Amino acid sequence: MSLADKVLAVNNDLPIRTGAPVHSGKVRSVYWLSAADSARLVRERAYDVAPDAPLAIMVISDRISAFDCIWHGEGGMRGVPGKGAALNAISNHWFRLFREQGLADSHILEIPHPLVWIVQKARPVMIEAIARQYITGSMWRSYARGEREFCGIVIPDGLQRDQELPELLITPSTKGILSGIPGVPEADDVNITRADIVNNYQAFNFRNTADVDRYEILLREGFALISRELAKLDQVFVDTKFEFGYVTDRSGNDKLIYMDEVGTPDSSRIWDGPAWREGRVVENSKEDFRQLLLGHFPDPDILLNKERMPERMALARDNALPTEVLMAVSNTYVGIAEKIVGEKLQISDNPKAEIIEILASNFGLVD
Repeated sequence: MSLADKVLAVNNDLPIRTGAPVHSGKVRSVYWLSAADSARLVRERAYDVAPDAPLAIMVISDRISAFDCIWHGEGGMRGVPGKGAALNAISNHWFRLFREQGLADSHILEIPHPLVWIVQKARPVMIEAIARQYITGSMWRSYARGEREFCGIVIPDGLQRDQELPELLITPSTKGILSGIPGVPEADDVNITRADIVNNYQAFNFRNTADVDRYEILLREGFALISRELAKLDQVFVDTKFEFGYVTDRSGNDKLIYMDEVGTPDSSRIWDGPAWREGRVVENSKEDFRQLLLGHFPDPDILLNKERMPERMALARDNALPTEVLMAVSNTYVGIAEKIVGEKLQISDNPKAEIIEILASNFGLVD
């Protein structure tokens, strides 16, 4: 079996019985189950959800995206071996610790395969909840140009690149295009202030202003937990993105939960501790791949300039990256996952066949 065969690149073509079209994002595909299958699984598996809760099968892929494009490699490599299993394993680990330590639940109900989650449909809060402990990346570039206010928060002069910030900085942005919010452009991923959220909490899908406080507490506590655990591994938790939503439990109570993924190399920056203390940044996250792409192509402005998106899409489509590049990414993802979960990652030889077999025999979801 070739290396390319082990990569789950296409994850929206599984023969799972659904009640709605499959939704496929950059990395995950979501199979919405029919009302009948959802209700049956809630009964059979005794999930702590409302009897009529909509459920979905979420299948992660090994695709790799950067600069809003999907990248591929030589020899038919349409993704990164082990990447999907690494992302799921890391998220599963943090979600479990969040639950055990009394922070909040997640949307995950069951994990039948390393690449699969069974989830309940959440009502998403329309915020990309970003927390930063160090000044780096786009924030550093803005700071170096003289900006001192970020999402309504003023930070001091005199900071150096990659320096630890005086306190954890919450810099939220919009999730999707929101309309009718004074002072907030109708565009995806626009920076917003805490006042924007509080004054327009319903537009962001919060139930009340107390839940704005609650999301910030969960963001801070979740960040602190991951940071502490990574510090034990001599890794530095630099910044991250969390997402939140509402679900209803078996008793009819609405609760704010973590959703999407948390603390992964896709959604966070993680630095190697020993290297950072020596004044060097060694990434254990996707940022390493982004920097590699910037150095790989002769005109990096194509990757950074949103006005050159057609050229960027063509670049990703027409250029197969060297196998060693994708294997270096694989080593980063699998390596940090094995450090975090404390055991060797099981990478399937034939993930698609395994997933179909499990969902057919154990869950009755394949015709």
